[in-house]
Amino acid sequence: MAREPINVGILGATGTLLSTHPYFKIHALGASSRSAGQEYAKVTKWKLASPIPEDVKKMVVQECKSENFKDCGVVFSGLDHDVAGDIEAEFRKAELIVFSNAKNYRRDPIVPLMVPLVNGDHLSVVRHQQKELGLKKGYLVCNANCSTTAVVVPLKALEVAFGPLQTVNVVTMQAISGAGYPGVSSLDILDNIVPLIGGEEEKIEWETLKILGGVNADDTGFEYHASSPLVVSAACNRVPVIDGHMACVSVKFAGKAPTPEEAEEAFRKYTSEAQKLHCPSAPPQDIVVHDAPDRPQPRLDRDLHKGACVHVGRVRDDKVLDLKFVCLLDNVRLGAATSSVINAEIAVEKGFI
Repeated sequence: MAREPINVGILGATGTLLSTHPYFKIHALGASSRSAGQEYAKVTKWKLASPIPEDVKKMVVQECKSENFKDCGVVFSGLDHDVAGDIEAEFRKAELIVFSNAKNYRRDPIVPLMVPLVNGDHLSVVRHQQKELGLKKGYLVCNANCSTTAVVVPLKALEVAFGPLQTVNVVTMQAISGAGYPGVSSLDILDNIVPLIGGEEEKIEWETLKILGGVNADDTGFEYHASSPLVVSAACNRVPVIDGHMACVSVKFAGKAPTPEEAEEAFRKYTSEAQKLHCPSAPPQDIVVHDAPDRPQPRLDRDLHKGACVHVGRVRDDKVLDLKFVCLLDNVRLGAATSSVINAEIAVEKGFI
């Protein structure tokens, strides 16, 4: 059954993913005060191969103030973290529902940190968030960091099939688009690898615990993987790839470890709540397992399922831990905007919007 259109606002983002959405309708665009009052096409630095969607091109950009978005059922925030905090708080206080890609509220104990292919059940805590803040309608949900998202989807599949994990070691090779625009200097990244991405390792190490942890018994907070303590260690590198974050992951299980063949089968069978709810932007397969020994690869695989899935390959025994594999995601889609969109779709399907 077709749903009634839901007006959405977008802060600091292009809206490309929503231009053909079955029920999210772009109603308002927000940016800094220097861009406010001008047509979107005249103030944006459009860097995509596809043209600016016609329904967005001539929209007048609004200043990021809640009164300009009062008719929006959902607001998607793609703001930089240096301005996102105050703006998102003001929107939530004005009883608006905000799905954010910024890091500002990820550590907040009453804000869900959602990867839509992993922990849609964390959405239940927004009722407590509303109660704590005296809100009737407004709330805030955050996306995870892009590299965390790549890792936690296959980790969740392994936990579902084989029980708690004990140790996870991650080494990432992250695309330059993850640094935003204009991003990394060409003189720094061409013919080079940069073995530091500020704050990225810490994000993977603690975000994984919140995402894979459960919701407590009264839906007032998160358990941070407390039932079976998990240790995560990450090393992050920037590589000269445009889009697509790759990670080499090694895992030790708290119980009996699966064989590589059993792990591959678990990856293939894994089905997220987003799929079960038939969210329109969810991929038809959450985890795509590659049989070719040299896959996945960013250039060849990132566009599959519109960049909404995670790719896994090279599943094999680990002589130090138990199991190791390579995973890949499109960092600008599932690692960013697509996650926000699917998170909001889950909220619609579960009656939170």
